Amino acid sequence: MAEKKKLCLVTGVGPGTGAALAERFAVGGYDVAMLARSTDRLREIEGRVAGTHTYACDVSDADSLAHTIESVSEDFGVPSVVVHNAVGGAFGSFLDIKPEVLERNFQVNVMALLNICQQVVPSMIKAGEGVVMATGNTSAYRGKANFAGFAPTKAAQRILLESVARDAGPKGVHAAYVAIDAVIDVPWAREAMPDQPDDFFAKPVDIAEECFRVAHQPRSTWTFDTVIRPFGENW
Repeated sequence: MAEKKKLCLVTGVGPGTGAALAERFAVGGYDVAMLARSTDRLREIEGRVAGTHTYACDVSDADSLAHTIESVSEDFGVPSVVVHNAVGGAFGSFLDIKPEVLERNFQVNVMALLNICQQVVPSMIKAGEGVVMATGNTSAYRGKANFAGFAPTKAAQRILLESVARDAGPKGVHAAYVAIDAVIDVPWAREAMPDQPDDFFAKPVDIAEECFRVAHQPRSTWTFDTVIRPFGENW
């Protein structure tokens, strides 16, 4: 009888990092529950990558998120790894940004992470192992002028996950924050920056590889903060 595969749950599976994460964990031997509001892109991945599974979900809706995680657990068991990759973002100064936009981003970036952790981490603690990770960026560490609708939520996301790490880490659960200090190589970024060379962009497959590595660190050398950037990034 074949051994049951571990489950990885990934939120915000789009054409860039999310899809690369789903593929990397599937290739790494996991069943992968892919969450996104649109199922069209998920079906395309599911059709070509064995072990990936589609779940339509708006993570900013707490009830929808809870129901989806319950459905995933009924289908495949409790996740061994969770990667919160869904992101709400907006550009604008503190004078320009609409309060409802900041609140929406907070729901996606922070409250969804809290809801996920409250639902899955207790089972991980009971099992004595598990990984909960969020993909972030440098807005989690600094508030630049035109990021007032985004940076506060990413900073809160990172601090929330640090609280999870300090609480759940000694109980066997690895919480980690992987910040991407880069422009990710997705079609809209290429269109917006047509003069940039290939090595200006962070490749989704390379981001996913680093996330997979962090998720499998030995207990003697866990990291919480991991910041990745292209070699030529000005930082």
